[in-house]
Amino acid sequence: MRVRGANRGRFSVTELVCRKSGERSRLIYRLHVYRGRRGEAKSFTWQDYRDLIVVAHHQLQAPVVWVWDNLNVHLVDELALFFVENEEWLTVFQLPSYAPELNPQEGTGRWSSAAWPTSPPPTSTTWPAL
Repeated sequence: MRVRGANRGRFSVTELVCRKSGERSRLIYRLHVYRGRRGEAKSFTWQDYRDLIVVAHHQLQAPVVWVWDNLNVHLVDELALFFVENEEWLTVFQLPSYAPELNPQEGTGRWSSAAWPTSPPPTSTTWPAL
């Protein structure tokens, strides 16, 4: 987003799509405003993500399945500890850093000369939990 004024500041947004069987899908999001002030966080912290997970759990009133990418703040030890402490209602899956077998374009790229497999890709993949 463009911020008018002294060219200082930016907005970051994080959102999640929630699906509960038999109910309408939901979009839960949070904005983070950075104004360039001393000591102010430029982006979301691990505490912001933790709070968003808790809000989703309370709003859905159900267990939560969370899928992470490998953003550095998603991998901090404090979040991993939070996941372990709340495993009765929170299941976390960590996406792999690189999974060429899930990208149909990868077989034709410059990194691989092998032909794309003739069998269809798997319909579901289980990611290792944290």
